[in-house]
Amino acid sequence: MLDHHHIDRRQFLGRAALILAAAGGGVGLMTQQVTRGAVRLRTEGEMPSLDGATAWLNSPALTPAGLRGHVVVIDFCTYTCINWLRQLPYVQAWAQKYKDKGLIVVGVHSPEFEFEKDVENVRQAVRAMKIDYPIAVDSDHSIWRAFENQYWPALYFVDAQGRVRHHHFGEGEYEQSEQVIQQLLGEAGKAVPPELVSVDARGIEAAADWRNLESPENYLGADRTEHFASPGGLVSNERHAYRSPAQLALNQWALSGEWTAKKYSVQLNRPTGRIAYRFHARDVHLVMGPAKRGESVRFRVLIDGQPPTTARGGDLDEHGAGTVRDQRLYQLVRQTGPIADRLFEIEFLDAGVEAFAFTFG
Repeated sequence: MLDHHHIDRRQFLGRAALILAAAGGGVGLMTQQVTRGAVRLRTEGEMPSLDGATAWLNSPALTPAGLRGHVVVIDFCTYTCINWLRQLPYVQAWAQKYKDKGLIVVGVHSPEFEFEKDVENVRQAVRAMKIDYPIAVDSDHSIWRAFENQYWPALYFVDAQGRVRHHHFGEGEYEQSEQVIQQLLGEAGKAVPPELVSVDARGIEAAADWRNLESPENYLGADRTEHFASPGGLVSNERHAYRSPAQLALNQWALSGEWTAKKYSVQLNRPTGRIAYRFHARDVHLVMGPAKRGESVRFRVLIDGQPPTTARGGDLDEHGAGTVRDQRLYQLVRQTGPIADRLFEIEFLDAGVEAFAFTFG
């Protein structure tokens, strides 16, 4: 696993302050002073190399020299990251609006999980999201290291002379980011109208309900999980029969059935196993997939013991049922009513599912 952070807009300011205090400089670590309608930009260094990409999608290989003369936005992503998925509509809108003015957006897909290193998985995700700008498949994290990056999502803004002039880590500050693009295009002699894009993000890309979000991201593998509540704890790398306790406190989770707890995931060995999680959020997402390519696993979801009906996520039918066919992030709950502590349960009817992480929104 990378030394990384998924980061949302609430986390950014506190973490950035700590990083600045500890590091004192480097690409992506200088502060930006913001004034109304403009951003005071400083040079943060030359754009690092894009060498080391294991593949390119939607484009031949690009280089800093070949991009000279264009304003460039480098977007570090990994396709299961909910923070990046919620940022994506804005990046796509900028790429479309300013492409005739000389903007080039370059996605850098630096994977978190092993299955995200599979270029066919990345290709499938890019196609499903209708991304048409260039994507560098950075499965060995060469570009990640060249930028000294630590976050998903992360945006680096490069001027037409090939200099990094601004960065943003995490979600949010979309208006400021677009103003940076406009400013850099203006410096390059392009006339750009001041109007900003209007984004109507829906489904999994809709902004989180920050006011009601009290459940943080949690990994399920034995190496990094928190608040596991099944009696006896997780048993690493062994088949083990788990059961759920009678009650779960907020943000506790539990397994029932026979599972193997790997370093970064849990895998169901026999049919009819469950994951239970007490959460407080509008949305519940789970990164999961079949352990073997080409297989599928049926599941159903309950909230407080009942089918989710109008609170079902985009990957469920009207009965709260779904099927795991791909290794990706699944949206399982999208509530429309008042938000409270709720018990989420997902029951897998077939063996062979591998679950990696919960995220909320």
